[in-house]
Amino acid sequence: MVTTTNNFGFSSNYSNTSNSPAGVPMSENKDMFTKLLVAQIRNQDPLAPSDPATFVNQLSQLSQTEALENMTQTTAASAAMLQSLQVLAMGGQVGSQVSVETSRVELGDTPITGSVRLEGASTLTHVILTDIAGKQTRIELPSHGTGGQEFTLDPAKLGLPAGKYSIAAEASDGTKPAIEINGRLNSVRLDSTGGILMQVAGVGEVEPGWITGFNGKNNSADLAFTN
Repeated sequence: MVTTTNNFGFSSNYSNTSNSPAGVPMSENKDMFTKLLVAQIRNQDPLAPSDPATFVNQLSQLSQTEALENMTQTTAASAAMLQSLQVLAMGGQVGSQVSVETSRVELGDTPITGSVRLEGASTLTHVILTDIAGKQTRIELPSHGTGGQEFTLDPAKLGLPAGKYSIAAEASDGTKPAIEINGRLNSVRLDSTGGILMQVAGVGEVEPGWITGFNGKNNSADLAFTN
């Protein structure tokens, strides 16, 4: 039913199913059930009538089914409202600097900052960029203890053209720790399935579950962006 939930409690892609046959409204099922029940009462054997409790049980089952259908519709409406509130809340963060766990970056003309989430001390860590042709660029990072080891990707200094790259890290013990990229949250939108997508500078569109931190707004950057 729910695809993604991050540390901030945001989720997306809610869906629900109904117990009613596809394409048949609950009201039509209720009318059909009532007609069948009336026909059953009229056509019963007068010399051996059915136990009234049987009809009461059938009516009770209909009421329970109708109550479940109403509950399903209420849940769906509540989920849609919650998703709208999430979009509004996320929209209020547009312009903020965010951190995103990612395996891809989009290089342009300006440097990108990020960090490698080391789970143990590393004497030599590599950040590895791979372009669409498969060419790798390895950036060496010095010895660092457990935690976030910051780095900067400067396309000009690295001699890398603008474009999309995959990004990975490799610690001295051979493990491949996660990478977080810092970027500006430019927009928030709903995709065709109702999921939330957030456009982050230097990364592209990501689901809320990949956002690891909201780092506030850079007022000077915002002014430069609007001028």
